[in-house]
Amino acid sequence: MKSTLLKILKFCVFLSIGVLLLYFAFKGIDLENIKEDFRNARYNWVLLSLVFALLAFVSRAIRWNILIEPLNYKPRLTNTFYSLMMGYLANFAFPRLGEVTRCASLAKKEKIPVDKLFGTVIVERVIDLFSLLILLVILIIFRFEKFGAFFSEIIFIPLGEKITNTLEFSTFVWLGLIGIFIAIPALYLIFREKLSNLKIIRKIKDIIKGIIEGLKTVYKMKKRGAFIFHSLFIWANYWAMTWVVVFALPTTAHLGIMDGLFLLVIGGLAMAAPVQGGIGAYHWIVSRGLLNVYDGIGLEDGLVFATLSHGSQAILIIILGTISFLMLIRRKKALN
Repeated sequence: MKSTLLKILKFCVFLSIGVLLLYFAFKGIDLENIKEDFRNARYNWVLLSLVFALLAFVSRAIRWNILIEPLNYKPRLTNTFYSLMMGYLANFAFPRLGEVTRCASLAKKEKIPVDKLFGTVIVERVIDLFSLLILLVILIIFRFEKFGAFFSEIIFIPLGEKITNTLEFSTFVWLGLIGIFIAIPALYLIFREKLSNLKIIRKIKDIIKGIIEGLKTVYKMKKRGAFIFHSLFIWANYWAMTWVVVFALPTTAHLGIMDGLFLLVIGGLAMAAPVQGGIGAYHWIVSRGLLNVYDGIGLEDGLVFATLSHGSQAILIIILGTISFLMLIRRKKALN
């Protein structure tokens, strides 16, 4: 009962943050103008964006299989894809729940240890973060005069101030954490024999070993060329799916491919926010990015673009995630 209440509370908290960010994003906006922009939007470009998104999802499933192969398992691509889409769908319930959901789904379907799968997902996330940082560096190096001020004022300076304030305010907390990190290994070494006999300690060790084995797949993989190709292909499709949406609106149709990269990067940073599916955070940062960087693009235009881009992706994920859930259930019943 307590566990259920805690889950409901977490869901409400994260949802409230997203709704609050949406409120601040749309605060003071004339909704009638927003509705008119939606009516006049060219949705063929939005549909094209969904094609690129689907290609990225399939490629991500293939790349995940490449990471899993060194574990001596060969899951069906359809099961990997269904599990992946269920994970994306789960992120709309709780942030970062998708990683656990897709690992659990595929583990149950293909009889693969979930801890090993989780290790492969960690590898994926590290590579995705590294890829996003590379794109951010490319923007700053080649278009600093255009995008540098926005990143400095909206992201780097506030982040630096937050880190500084946290370090100053939490000196004793940090010292306490350092002490704990030193004490735990020390206590384990002192009471190693007694602790080794505890069932929970053995379980924790097995989980850690499984995760480490999953992490090692990046070194053991045989199809490294294919892995690199799909990593590039995924982000190329993310780039394309973000950029083509600009042609849906007259006010953003003049934006070029590097502008699409800018929108991809700030959108990617927003999706890392602790809210369900980036709701609110994406709308806020993308609309402010368009407003602050480009002349002639108003806040309303930016919000329409952000809503078209994020909303269409959300609908696609909900549809594919629901279908994936039903397909996995159907296959389970067929096997029974």
